[in-house]
Amino acid sequence: MDRGRGALGPALELVHTGRAPTRAVLTAELGVTRATAGAVAAELEALGLIRVDSNPGAAAGSQGRPSHRLTVDDTGPVVLAAQVHSDGYRAALVGLGGRIVATAPGCQDIDADPVQAIGAVVDAGARLLEESGRRCVGAGLAVPSAVAEPEGTALNPLHLAWTPGAPVREIFAERVAAAGIEGPAFTGNDVNLAALAEHRHGAGRGAKHLLCVATGHRGVGGALVLDGRLHSGSSGLALEVGHLTVRPDGRPCHCGSRGCLDVETDPLAFLAEAGRTPGPEVSLLQQSRDLLREEYADVAVRTAAEALVDRLGLGLAGLVNILNPDRIVLGGLHQALLAAAPERLRAVVADRSLWGRSGSVPILPSTLDHNSLVGAAELAWQPVLDDPLSVLAAGVGS
Repeated sequence: MDRGRGALGPALELVHTGRAPTRAVLTAELGVTRATAGAVAAELEALGLIRVDSNPGAAAGSQGRPSHRLTVDDTGPVVLAAQVHSDGYRAALVGLGGRIVATAPGCQDIDADPVQAIGAVVDAGARLLEESGRRCVGAGLAVPSAVAEPEGTALNPLHLAWTPGAPVREIFAERVAAAGIEGPAFTGNDVNLAALAEHRHGAGRGAKHLLCVATGHRGVGGALVLDGRLHSGSSGLALEVGHLTVRPDGRPCHCGSRGCLDVETDPLAFLAEAGRTPGPEVSLLQQSRDLLREEYADVAVRTAAEALVDRLGLGLAGLVNILNPDRIVLGGLHQALLAAAPERLRAVVADRSLWGRSGSVPILPSTLDHNSLVGAAELAWQPVLDDPLSVLAAGVGS
């Protein structure tokens, strides 16, 4: 059983990511005996993490006894996931399998003091936990900034009024502890976490080298997942793709350069290109999506969309040449631009990339709602995935 206990974490991750829907698949993936796989599944079930259906219905036309079906326990523990962005914040409870169990309505204003802003979203999450009565095993926070390692500081919260270098991980951990929320607290860049979520549960599942590029409420971010792990570079600052120049004579960027993806392909750039003045009613992202969906036939809107598609395609082609991903997932406004002009975007990438003609990289829309929140939850779930018995046993004994 010692070997079986060593397999608890890998087994849980297989069920968590949907790669082991049955005990037979789990046995094959772990490379253990059927008895060992059964014992591992039983222990995970006893911990309240998965459910084992020993009498699943047989598929039509199948022969023999069907294998036990494995699913995450939808009544099991949760983690607190939180996100802060330029248009507000949101808190959620997320279970295994990337399931969002509950969310708190996001606010529209973010305090210029990161202590107050992060404290507000943690308090919203604490109220969710109290209402749910669920056990919490950790917390994760997504922020719109590169997060330096190992310090956990937000180096460039360009679209927030925070001072660069704000110790967001320390603040988050302190507020989580002060709210009485159990488990460790983690912090990461929002697009990095969106990529992690899409790789485990969404459009990036099965990709070996996944590139994710997204523009949410303001700015552009990118992330790379290699062999299932985020590539964060030597100090957490890799893939700052928003500062690739795609229009040398373009708009001034917050970084000091001009014509970066960050200011040439985000929602504010689209609205400006289309000659529309942003309103205060809803987020810039929502205004941009609504404009694309409802007024794409308008010449100014279509022309603006095509201009952004061309700039985005130029940036993606450069990334393809450097990174050679096997899949690209687009999120936020970029996802909507892909839907509006898929062939145009793919043609620009193919024309400008070295390998575009011989083996074009699939470009797909993200498929998860609130993928940065789900990714923040993945950070919090990771210690459980690594060693479920120790983490949950420690929680029971504390």
